[in-house]
Amino acid sequence: AEVWVKMAAAGVRGRLRFRLTRLLILAVLASVSTVQAKRSLVKVITDHNWRDILEGEWMVEFYAPWCPACQHLQSEWNEFAEWSDDLGVNVAKVDVTEQPGLSGRFIITALPTIYHCKDGEFRKYQGPRMKNDFIDFIDGKKWEAIEPIYSWLRPSSFLMTSMSALFQLSMWIRHCHNYFTEVIGIPVWGSYGIFALITLFSGLALGLILVFVADCVLPSRRYRHQPHCSQKKVPLAKRLKPKDGQFQEEDDETEDDLCSQAKESSSQTFEKAVLKDCGDYLQDTVRKRTMEYTSRADDS
Repeated sequence: AEVWVKMAAAGVRGRLRFRLTRLLILAVLASVSTVQAKRSLVKVITDHNWRDILEGEWMVEFYAPWCPACQHLQSEWNEFAEWSDDLGVNVAKVDVTEQPGLSGRFIITALPTIYHCKDGEFRKYQGPRMKNDFIDFIDGKKWEAIEPIYSWLRPSSFLMTSMSALFQLSMWIRHCHNYFTEVIGIPVWGSYGIFALITLFSGLALGLILVFVADCVLPSRRYRHQPHCSQKKVPLAKRLKPKDGQFQEEDDETEDDLCSQAKESSSQTFEKAVLKDCGDYLQDTVRKRTMEYTSRADDS
């Protein structure tokens, strides 16, 4: 009888232990689900969905897991997110270690950094970092007293898009460097050499492309030396003309002919033509003066 009593007591204790264990497991699961439900109120922003913050009202925190100040802020930020439905604001966060493009797009220079966004206008929050302060900032519309950032510095601008691409490129280069050194086993100097060669050849290719485009847009012209029409004169002939005005100067038609000849011929041919005209002019001048002297002698 005593044996049966002991066995019954042991069975009762076993059932009680099983029930208590099951209750503890259910309690732990319930607490975990509650915590996850609270954490889900904070939305995660990535490079793929960041444009969602351009519509409506948002409070976005930029943080890093290794940052002590960011770790201290997480509890306050999660509690503030519980009021998001009442305040009509979306509470979000961005991990800059996982999203380097957004770090460059928003010019994050300190951690944690908090931005307020209202219909595409961004303002940097620089007040106290407590739950009640966040609530007062939204409920009291204190963000209206803060000047929004300039349009050319907004995340959707061309400049910030280029900055985001630059940050993403730097992160890609870092991943490639780690792959070369840790996975493949290339020395560090070998990895640097690879990137140096890539930079050199990409620069040469880009330079050739720019030269080709410039030559197509602005083709080069072979310079051909020709005298300008404004320089149409015969210095030697002008100097030989007397100052008393007895002889007529070359008319405009002769000068126009010389200018047209200069455009059609090379510089050497033009100089020969000018010298020939000067010689003819001198011969005509000597002949006329000889005839004048002869006529005067005959008259006398």
